[in-house]
Amino acid sequence: MEILVYGIGGVGGYFGGKLANAGLNVSMIARGEHLKQIQKHGLEVESINGNFKVKLKVATSEISEVPKPDLIILGIKSWQIPAVAKELKSIIGENTMILPLQNGADNVEKLLKILPGKNVLAGLCFVVSFIEKPAKIKHTAFDPKITFGEIDNSQSGRILELKKIFDKAGIDNSIPENIQLEVWKKFMFICTVSGIGGLTRVSIDKIRESDYLFGMMKKSAKEIIEVGKAKGVPLKDTHLEMVFEIINSQPKGNTASTQRDIMNGKPSELYNFNGYIVKEGKKYGIETPVNRYIYECLKPMEEEARKTKE
Repeated sequence: MEILVYGIGGVGGYFGGKLANAGLNVSMIARGEHLKQIQKHGLEVESINGNFKVKLKVATSEISEVPKPDLIILGIKSWQIPAVAKELKSIIGENTMILPLQNGADNVEKLLKILPGKNVLAGLCFVVSFIEKPAKIKHTAFDPKITFGEIDNSQSGRILELKKIFDKAGIDNSIPENIQLEVWKKFMFICTVSGIGGLTRVSIDKIRESDYLFGMMKKSAKEIIEVGKAKGVPLKDTHLEMVFEIINSQPKGNTASTQRDIMNGKPSELYNFNGYIVKEGKKYGIETPVNRYIYECLKPMEEEARKTKE
């Protein structure tokens, strides 16, 4: 199987590295000094589960230089999907699988606007990892996992084969009964902590300590549940309780990646998180005052960050 990992940040670098370390044919798309050092020295992964270093089949910034892939894993940010999907059109084949792993509730929707539905899978991942320096990924917490499936939740042959690939690479993985529900459960957590984290600029444990901010997080999460239900996702109050069990279990000092991007003046997933809930709330006639407050407060900073990026 030819595997392309597009984006070698914390997600793509860790999972792509695991696949390459298992002897699979892995190519990667990256940019800048990170790419140069990977081309020279290989990709290093420092992990709480064991360190390793791999040489990739191809590491490049040019999509035309990679072999025709059977599987494409997207390790980019959710706001980058439309541009990357257009680029991928030139290399996907009849049976190419495209697996999005980034945070966000509408990644599949974005892909389906540009690419054939038969090529698109749905997925998410759990991993705390980041680029420590060029050519080095550092995994610092939790046992990484990929959850994935067909958009229609069918147990297809290719999904079962993909599970074997992840098993071979030693990647914990699962095929749920309802992949959309799993995507939204994670989205509810990450959206709930990210915007408020970006506003307060403190770690999750510090936000928890404030009764006002903790209540604000609960209101935000309830708005997300109502929007998800309106879109046909079978979210329940038990899922809200589960999300806050995760929030309450976060160790001291933990922050979300979107919060870190906001604080560092980088383009973030604000539009795809709180902004998405505001947009979909309007579409379905659902009031989302907390998510709108967070979104409108952070929007000017996001606009500035994107101007700088351009």
